[in-house]
Amino acid sequence: MFGVFQNSYTIRPLQPGAKILAFGDSLTYGKGASQGKSYPQQLGALLNRPVLSSGVSGEVSSKGLLRLENVLNDNQIDLLLLCHGGNDILQRRSEEQLKENLISMVEMAREYDFDVILISVPRYGVVFSDHPVYSEVSEQLKVPLLSDTVSRILRDNTLKSDKIHPNDEGYLCLAEDMADFIEARQSEQ
Repeated sequence: MFGVFQNSYTIRPLQPGAKILAFGDSLTYGKGASQGKSYPQQLGALLNRPVLSSGVSGEVSSKGLLRLENVLNDNQIDLLLLCHGGNDILQRRSEEQLKENLISMVEMAREYDFDVILISVPRYGVVFSDHPVYSEVSEQLKVPLLSDTVSRILRDNTLKSDKIHPNDEGYLCLAEDMADFIEARQSEQ
């Protein structure tokens, strides 16, 4: 296991046929990965179930928030994997606005009665460590947070395709951590 399971918040058990949607920016899109090697595709293979992918490379969280409602309307899902905000951080946009956008995305998914797992991404800087906004959102909304996985991947040059994106093996690490996390967080509520 690569990441850290920071809190004990849970999701409902995934039933046979349950659908998972990975939503985000270039990390969800799979920038830097070979064909078929993005983290949603590798996660689907690990879970032996389809994982729909809705990642837009270069997207900031305000654009993701605008896009999310249409994606949720068009897809009947059970679980949303939310990995967004890296471009806000890289472009040094408002941290408070990023937090508000993430909160709005989680709340929107909950309005549809979808469970959410939030994935933290690194803060801007020389050393890759998780941006604190993700743990703040997790605690405020009591949403499970997969922390430190992306930061640890990006600290390891053998797992990167460029300065800010994983390679095939890095995306596999993310998919493996997410598969373990989903398994560990399922609970009868």
